[in-house]
Amino acid sequence: MNAVVASVVIMLLLSLCRIHVVVALIIGAISGGLIAGLSLEATIEAFNNGLGGGATVALSYATLGAFAVAIGKSGLAHALADRALALVGRQTDASAVNGVRFLIIGLLLAIAISSQNILPIHIAFIPLVVPPLLYVMAKLNMDRRLVACVLTFGLITPYMFLPVGFGGIYLNEILLANVSENGVDTDDLRVMSAMALPALGMLLGLLIAVFFSYRGKRDYNLDAIARTERVDASYSPRTLVMALVAIVAAFVVQLWLGSMILGALAGFVLFNLSGVVKWKEADDLFTEGMKMLAMIGFIMIAASGFAEVMRETGDIATLVQSSVATIGDNKPLAALLMLVVGLLITMGIGSSFSTIPIIAALYVPLALEMGFSPLAIVALVGTAGALGDAGSPASDSTLGPTSGLNVDGQHNHIWDTVVPTFLHYNLPLLGFGWLAAMVL
Repeated sequence: MNAVVASVVIMLLLSLCRIHVVVALIIGAISGGLIAGLSLEATIEAFNNGLGGGATVALSYATLGAFAVAIGKSGLAHALADRALALVGRQTDASAVNGVRFLIIGLLLAIAISSQNILPIHIAFIPLVVPPLLYVMAKLNMDRRLVACVLTFGLITPYMFLPVGFGGIYLNEILLANVSENGVDTDDLRVMSAMALPALGMLLGLLIAVFFSYRGKRDYNLDAIARTERVDASYSPRTLVMALVAIVAAFVVQLWLGSMILGALAGFVLFNLSGVVKWKEADDLFTEGMKMLAMIGFIMIAASGFAEVMRETGDIATLVQSSVATIGDNKPLAALLMLVVGLLITMGIGSSFSTIPIIAALYVPLALEMGFSPLAIVALVGTAGALGDAGSPASDSTLGPTSGLNVDGQHNHIWDTVVPTFLHYNLPLLGFGWLAAMVL
C-alpha cells in the first residue's frame, strides 16, 4: 500500500476516533515511514528534521493568544457583548432575530475575506474577534459549525481566486510560477478564469451550510462562556480606547515587519504600559494566553514533521505514477484522480501553499501528455492544491476557526470544524474543479 495514502488514512481515522490530532499525526507519520521501508530511526530523524518548519507559526500563535487574553482583560469583549445583546434584546420576532444572525455571519465573512487581501493578517483576527461574540451567538442559538464554515470559506476562497494579498502569492508566485517552470506558457493566461469554477464550488458549499445544514438552533452553556470571556468584567472608555489602539498597533507592526510574533508582542506591551494589564498580572496573563493557542502551535509543529516524513518516503511521486497507470487515455478519469491525489496530499500536509510545488512537477507533464489546455492545467493544479485545506485537521484554515470557537471548550476541532468544512467545501470543490478541467 502507498505510504502516503496509508499515513493520511491512519491520521484521519485516529482523529475521527477523538485521538488528539498531535498524537494522530505522530502515529500516522511513523506508520507511513515504516510502510515505505524506512527504518524507525530514519523515520524519526525525518520527523525531527521537519519539526522546525512549524516553530515560527507555533510561537506566533502563542504570543497571539497572550494578546487575545489581554484584550479580554480590557473589557472590550464585554463591551461588544453588551452592544450586541442590546440589539438582540430589542428584537421581538423571529425575522428580526434572523436579521441579527445574518448580520453576525456577514460581519465575520467580510473580516475573513479581508484578512486575505485588504489587511493580510490571515487567522490572526479570529482569537480577537470571535470569542467576544460567542455569548451573543449562544443567545441566538447559532450553531458554531456554521460559523466555522463561514470563517473557513473566507480564509480559503479569496486566495484561490483573487490574485491579491495571499492570493497573489498562491496564484501568481506559486501556482503560475510552478506550472510555467514545468512547461506551460502562462504569459497570457487569466488565472481568475481558471479558478472561477472551483471558487463557485466553494460558494455553493457556503450557501448549503448557511441556508440548509446549520440553519437550526443549537444550545451552548452560557455560564461557561461568561466565565471564559469575562462577561462580568468592568470597562471604561479609556480601557476600550487602549484596546483599540493596541489592536491597530499589533496589525501595523505585523504588516510593517512581516512578523505576527512582534505584532502580538507590541500589542501586549502597550496594554502593560497603559496600565490596562497590571505589571504583577502580566506574567500570569501571558501564560494563560499562550495556553489558549498552544494546541494550534503543537499541531502545526507535528504537521511539519509529518510532511517531511511524507517527502522522505518518495511515495508522493509513486502515488501519482500508479494513478497514471490506471488512467490510460481517459481524460475525465485523469482529472478526477489528480484532484483526489491532491486532496490526500494536502489533507496530510495541511497547506495548499506547500502542496503546489510537490504536485506541479508531476501533474503538468502528465496533463500536457493527456491534451489538457493550459487554462485547464492551471485549474487542475490550483484546485488540487486547495483541496484538503478545508477539512484537514492540521490546516490553519480549520485550526484558526477552532481557536476562536473553542475558548470555552464547547467546540470540538474534528467534529465541529474539520468534518463540516470537509463535507461542505472539498466535495463541491472536487466536482467543480473536475468540471473546470473538462470545459476549459
